Amino acid sequence: MKTFQAEIDVMPKKEILDPQGKAVTGSMKNLGLAEINNIRIGKHISLQIEADSAEIAREKVELACKNLLANLIMESYTFKIEQV
Repeated sequence: MKTFQAEIDVMPKKEILDPQGKAVTGSMKNLGLAEINNIRIGKHISLQIEADSAEIAREKVELACKNLLANLIMESYTFKIEQV
């Protein structure tokens, strides 16, 4: 068995409203940073996985994302895996 590190980013889909991102975008103006706009806020998940190969680790992370870590109706995800 090998150990892999997965770094997962889950973001709201483009067509979904992001009230948290909108609020932060509005606050940028108050900070004198009006040139920063269209902020989207998501979540970052780090995890380690034991697997025989990188391909098996990818399959397990994909399954975790689809079934638990991301709400596929409202969110999309990307991830990277590296052996540690």
